[in-house]
Amino acid sequence: MSVNDKSPRGRPMVLDPNAQSADPELPAFLARPDGAPVYHGFPMMEETRTPDGWCFGLITDPDGAGYGDAFVQAPDGTRAGLVWEVGAGEISEIRAPEAERWGVYAVWLPGPIASRAELAAAFAELLPELQRIHARVTR
Repeated sequence: MSVNDKSPRGRPMVLDPNAQSADPELPAFLARPDGAPVYHGFPMMEETRTPDGWCFGLITDPDGAGYGDAFVQAPDGTRAGLVWEVGAGEISEIRAPEAERWGVYAVWLPGPIASRAELAAAFAELLPELQRIHARVTR
């Protein structure tokens, strides 16, 4: 499967049990409270937080799958979506920047990714390019 494959495929989501929901009948990611950032309801990977404030967040569990969804938060609090896949390729824009986020990007990770630790290490390798993208699109 590839990022360009349009066939349905699902992955188990990772939810933040402490995230507040605007509707008690819905999970927080479906009912974001006013002022909550995009991807609210999904946990930050605190082990990826850099001294200057960059941090990745999980949307899907990296339990050995060759693909998944995540996001990155810049020090200014803005976020971008990441659709990751094991393999080789260039970072490419899937969705243009908009008011709520500075885009959604297809990213490629070395594989296999069987744990959060492996995912965190792979994300660290992507960070310099994501920082350049953030600087360019948020000017």
